[in-house]
Amino acid sequence: MSDSWKNDAISLVEAFRRGERTPQDEIQAVLSAIEKSSLNAFSYIDKEGALLRAENADISLPLGGVPIAVKELHNVNGWPDTGSSLVFKDRVSQFDGTMIQRLKDAGANLIGLSTASEFGGLNCSTTKLNGVTTNPWNRKLTPGGSSGGSAAAVAGGIVTLGTGGDGGGSIRIPAGFCGLVGMKGTAGRIPRGPYTGIGPLTVVSGCVSRSVRDTARWYDVCAGFDPRDPYSLPKEVGWESQLGQTNFAGSRVIVSPDLGSAIISDAVRKVVEEVAAEIIAIAGLRQVDVPVSLPPIDWEWAIANQVGLYKELGERWPTCEEDMTKSMAFGVRMGIERYNLDIAARVEEGRTAANERMAAVFDQTDFIICASNPDIAFPAHIESNTRVDGKKTPAGNNGALTIPANISGNPAISVPAGLVDEMPVGVQIIGVQHSDRAILDLAHLWEQQNPWPLTAPTS
Repeated sequence: MSDSWKNDAISLVEAFRRGERTPQDEIQAVLSAIEKSSLNAFSYIDKEGALLRAENADISLPLGGVPIAVKELHNVNGWPDTGSSLVFKDRVSQFDGTMIQRLKDAGANLIGLSTASEFGGLNCSTTKLNGVTTNPWNRKLTPGGSSGGSAAAVAGGIVTLGTGGDGGGSIRIPAGFCGLVGMKGTAGRIPRGPYTGIGPLTVVSGCVSRSVRDTARWYDVCAGFDPRDPYSLPKEVGWESQLGQTNFAGSRVIVSPDLGSAIISDAVRKVVEEVAAEIIAIAGLRQVDVPVSLPPIDWEWAIANQVGLYKELGERWPTCEEDMTKSMAFGVRMGIERYNLDIAARVEEGRTAANERMAAVFDQTDFIICASNPDIAFPAHIESNTRVDGKKTPAGNNGALTIPANISGNPAISVPAGLVDEMPVGVQIIGVQHSDRAILDLAHLWEQQNPWPLTAPTS
């Protein structure tokens, strides 16, 4: 077998079980694809371990023998633990993350680390450690971030699944840019840890995938309480087997492509409105005219998130500043110089206001449909906070569509909506907390009615 699998992960497992393909075939094809790829999607490959795991794969398990990319910010015992930064280029992980251990238990063949933005802080995947990771739909553009390497590898036809983490859109943004499924579950759905800082309770773990059913199987494998994450949710079963069973009759939906405040392109707005109308018709939803006006996420919030990074850098700061990307170093420095009790109080006040505003919207609806990103992917070599003539561009407010669901903990999923200028556009479905199954089912309905390309045309 010379080519890596271009369908989804579940179909690959089924092919293994029918004897049409073997885990050994697949890992050889994947390793060959990585070697030939110009995407720069991987920073580390465990070739010897991957070959051995393929040879001993138990294909009766949910992900038995499936090669999976691991986002560089996730811990795998014995693998590099760089944080995608030159600062920690020689650090090695001493443990498996909880999600990683569950993937291993499900038979996944974790093959290596996919590139990410430094410390997960930006929504592009360009670092001093790894260089530039590009989008398989257009090598001049970014796959997004911070889970950009995973998205590039999955959309680029190398692997069927990649791990992701989402603290402000880091799963949904690259999923939208690369034509993939990206789910941010209700906060705590998939446990974090071990050794994970508790605050700020906005980061979730998950995957980027080619199909909704693959994401559902991921939740069957990875979701459920773990005591090392005291805010993780109880285990639920049947994510995949019960897919498509939600009755949407009478359910309300708001269509707000820009969530009331983001600056989005006219082309993206048009696509989202058209897709939303189709989803409403397919599911039998009732559209309600409720204005969405969420408070802005001020710079104080971003600075507050530097607390954990500052702790991790420890005595290396400020000597390590030159090894960091400018944006991340600037954030740490600003946090040191400006963060105080007044800022902390404003952060908490703003977070409370954002949560109240989101809750008030969901008092009047069951779902919100909006864009995943304000525009198509921006150039890979620039940072996402680009401004023109002192004003924000669509790229410059990229997180405005995704961060609100992180602040309030709502589940949200990005699925492919179509193309603009031959690049993917994502539509985002947001639900009230704990309605993860319902938004998966809405995404599944859309997928069944309008199947999307599972990989980029050039893969």
